[in-house]
Amino acid sequence: MHEPLFEYIEAKSELKLTDEERLLIKSKFQPKRLRKRQYFLQEGDVSKYVAFIVKGSARMFSVDDKGHEHIIRFGLESWWLNDAESFISLTPSRYNIEMLEDSELLIISVADAYELRDKSRLFDLTIKAMDKQASMATQRRIHAAISMTGEERYDELVNTYPQFLQRFPQNMIASYLGLSPETLSRIRKNLMSK
Repeated sequence: MHEPLFEYIEAKSELKLTDEERLLIKSKFQPKRLRKRQYFLQEGDVSKYVAFIVKGSARMFSVDDKGHEHIIRFGLESWWLNDAESFISLTPSRYNIEMLEDSELLIISVADAYELRDKSRLFDLTIKAMDKQASMATQRRIHAAISMTGEERYDELVNTYPQFLQRFPQNMIASYLGLSPETLSRIRKNLMSK
């Protein structure tokens, strides 16, 4: 079950894991299975674990005072799940992380993650690469939210994450884009007629 994680670490660090590193990483990441609609994290709880998705999908979202859901991000195979703010500061999360399919995860605790960074150069390089990638993705997401039309946001999603359209329902795609389902439907209809 750990092989996809090893492949991910080697791809991100651009180095090969030793047998000792593989054993160390395997000892720190515990397998966890969650069913569709189960929560990995609920609002108000402290994010004490990070999960690597071996199989399945998830969404991270908040619910406003009117009961509307706002999807912050999705997760697919070889992606990571957690609320970074809650995980780092050990404060209650403002978000929920729900599995959208039956899923297989590899989870690691805060303490084990820090220990692993100290003991494995490749894991540390992987975390640094992920931090850079997350920073760029966040910046693109903010830019899209404040500078792009709904049609431009949808077009960027189609070009950047086409797999989202196959894996997630349209109402969730609309929430992720900050659009109403009706607006997304209209945008898709307009694009198809061009």
